[in-house]
Amino acid sequence: MNRREFIYSAPAALFFSGFPNFAMASQKKLGRMCIIILEGGLDGIAAVPPIGDRNLPKLRKDLIIENELEINPFFGLHPSLKNFANMLHMNEATIIHAVNFPYNRRSHFEGQNIVESGILKPFSSETGWLGRAMDLSEISGRALSLDTPLLVRGKQKVENFFPASMKGSRNDSQALLEALRNVYEGDLLETANILSDQIKANQVDFRARDPVGLATYAGTKMKNSIGPRVSVIRVPDFDTHANQGADKGNHAAQLTIVDDVLKALKDSLGDVWSNTIVVTLTEFGRTARQNGSGGTDHGFGSASFLAGGLLNNSRIISDWPGLKSKNLFEDRDLYATLDMRSVCAACLEASFGLEHEQIREDVFFEPKLPRLFNEIFS
Repeated sequence: MNRREFIYSAPAALFFSGFPNFAMASQKKLGRMCIIILEGGLDGIAAVPPIGDRNLPKLRKDLIIENELEINPFFGLHPSLKNFANMLHMNEATIIHAVNFPYNRRSHFEGQNIVESGILKPFSSETGWLGRAMDLSEISGRALSLDTPLLVRGKQKVENFFPASMKGSRNDSQALLEALRNVYEGDLLETANILSDQIKANQVDFRARDPVGLATYAGTKMKNSIGPRVSVIRVPDFDTHANQGADKGNHAAQLTIVDDVLKALKDSLGDVWSNTIVVTLTEFGRTARQNGSGGTDHGFGSASFLAGGLLNNSRIISDWPGLKSKNLFEDRDLYATLDMRSVCAACLEASFGLEHEQIREDVFFEPKLPRLFNEIFS
């Protein structure tokens, strides 16, 4: 096993946070947010090919998508994303292209930390941008995970729970209730709620550990009025250095997983889909030029998929930089002309009801962060 396999051999994962905390103030907004982290670096040029850019065939003769789904005369959509294409048709999806966090050093470790912390200096924050936003919205409650991701860590205390598989752990236990009374401070109602969440979690047959199974489970829990407001799903294996493929192949298979995850979320959320925003994040894009192994290397700009009923009108948003050599970042990468933090800020406005000024000052600590809410949600 080489170093890259060691880093990215981890399976898909699901994390919940933002359970209602009845000891705190009433919630400002009851929107749901689901983050899908595409680990390894999504090739945005393959996922949303700029078919109208005449320089594309010169850079990727073996990676050209032949049967792209039509979006408009300039951009297509990879044929693996059929469910997402239907969401676009139903005005409940949007594409942001040539976008990423303002990070261009191409390190998986640093890039993934920045994606979760929202701070441009890697490993400089103990909290994540979504966790800080939940603090402001007063919806930080319990986290259903073994290890709370940096993304949802805030300043408020978060208790962690995970569905147990130990013999007898699915049974109600008065002894457990008494133990919790001795450990947790606060009124009996809050303690009872903690126990109730654990018991309910243990009543679910939680066997499907693939991304689609996790997405179905996430939607089922999030549609509950006392369920989590936030979920984070990790989908690995986007680091396509070799044998990437075009219409079919390794990258196409990963996009199919993303497409099925989006559909599973929509189906399992039911009516709550109308009050949900789903956002894909990735640490960086891929090189504009294919390499000698039929793949692409670590890049800069990529694409992000948004979906959910909080969107009012489907669109593709891009300040397209072009694929001419002079327009590429360091003569190799798609330039990221849009700041992914602005996209996340707009989604926080829509789902949590926060003001942009508060988000840029207290979530991303960037006073000049542009506002994209009207471009995305109007």
